[in-house]
Amino acid sequence: MATEQASFARRVYPLDPKEVSEEELAVVFAMTSRRPEPFDEIKEMVTAEKASDFHERWVLGYGHASVAEHAIVHLAVENVSRLACDTLEDNRLASYTEKSSRYQVLERNAFYTPPELDAAPDLRAVYVEACERLFDLYHDLVERTQAYLATVNPQRDGERDGAYRLRLRRIATDVCRFVLPASTLTNVGVTMNTRSLEHAVRKLLSSDLQEEREVGEEMKEQAKSITPTLVRYADRNEYIVRSREAIQARSSALQPPTPPTSPGARSVEARLVDYPADAETRLVAALLYRNTHEPYDAVRTRAEALSAEDRAAVLAAALDSLGPHDPTVRELEQIEYTFEYLMDYGAYREFKRHRMQSYLPQPLTVAEGYVEPELFPESGLSDSYREAMDISADAYTCVAALSPRLAEYAVTHAHLRRLFTRMNLRECYHYFKLRTQPQAHFTIRDAAQQAMDAVAHVHPTLLQFINLRE
Repeated sequence: MATEQASFARRVYPLDPKEVSEEELAVVFAMTSRRPEPFDEIKEMVTAEKASDFHERWVLGYGHASVAEHAIVHLAVENVSRLACDTLEDNRLASYTEKSSRYQVLERNAFYTPPELDAAPDLRAVYVEACERLFDLYHDLVERTQAYLATVNPQRDGERDGAYRLRLRRIATDVCRFVLPASTLTNVGVTMNTRSLEHAVRKLLSSDLQEEREVGEEMKEQAKSITPTLVRYADRNEYIVRSREAIQARSSALQPPTPPTSPGARSVEARLVDYPADAETRLVAALLYRNTHEPYDAVRTRAEALSAEDRAAVLAAALDSLGPHDPTVRELEQIEYTFEYLMDYGAYREFKRHRMQSYLPQPLTVAEGYVEPELFPESGLSDSYREAMDISADAYTCVAALSPRLAEYAVTHAHLRRLFTRMNLRECYHYFKLRTQPQAHFTIRDAAQQAMDAVAHVHPTLLQFINLRE
């Protein structure tokens, strides 16, 4: 006798956070692994008390931390220094939208003064005076560059006066922001799941800067109002603190104690320092592997035996139809490149948004010199710009005698820092397409172009399919 088949109709529907808290939502999703009911029925079983008990037992007690990824927290973080914002944004699994200095004129004297300097009043006065002077020069340069730009960029036919002034102002602010210090205040909107948030808070609470520790504590308290249980035990991590201090001590013992003298104005640089010599064969093997039933070694051997023409045909099959906004196939992640950059701090802050990489920056100092945008010599404003660089360098040197870490607040966005990064070919495609386009900021565009040229030199076949944006 035939039995009637049960109805298993597909359903896709939202669970409204207005009806159930983020902490309860995480439990609703977690319970599906143990209960047969649909999500909307499970939702009716979950209360705030049950959610708290669940997280205490399973997430915190037994370490099932993936459950916390279902609880999402949105935080508005305002008036933090760009230096502290860097640490906050140094988490891959999150979303950030930050106040832009490219498109607006920043308020005068909107900078952070670290309370650690209160114990050294003379140094504090030097630091505050330097930051105030940098903001004065910033506003002066914005006005004077706009006046110059009006003489070389005439108003277009049909362009309204307001649109024309805005166009000139955006050029000016994009360039003049180089003189702003790392202490400049910013706002950032943060969206994280609570597992990532817990990690971010721990890093902030383990910082050697008081501002970052305070930001971490404030984020923790605000997150607890949304997910009372999941971030409760996000505390200072002794491993982070001790390993940082031990590596710093060991490095100081093995390296020169003071950085070299600033070389003045110079350009950004990008060098390719490591890459797989067999990248093409490795990529072909990865592309073939998905559609075979052989062990990887056998597929790799077959890829090595292919003619150059056959390997090119495999690559073309995967990449030939790639458009300017299309993500590449995942197999490109098997190929990795290591770069070293000498990059201005402003460009660095954009570069680190490419979080599908592993980047390791050196300390932020004035030792490597700075970039000087062409607009300043063209407009006759180089003296004012270099005055800003000298003010920053003098303040850095004074504060560094007390603490090189605190001195970073005085470094401008123009000053160069070195960083070492490892990026796979898939991310290279995304990074090169985005950062070499005309709309990209000119210093990160220069760095990205150098990196892309270096990869194209060693692996021209692998980059021939990149469809750059115009």
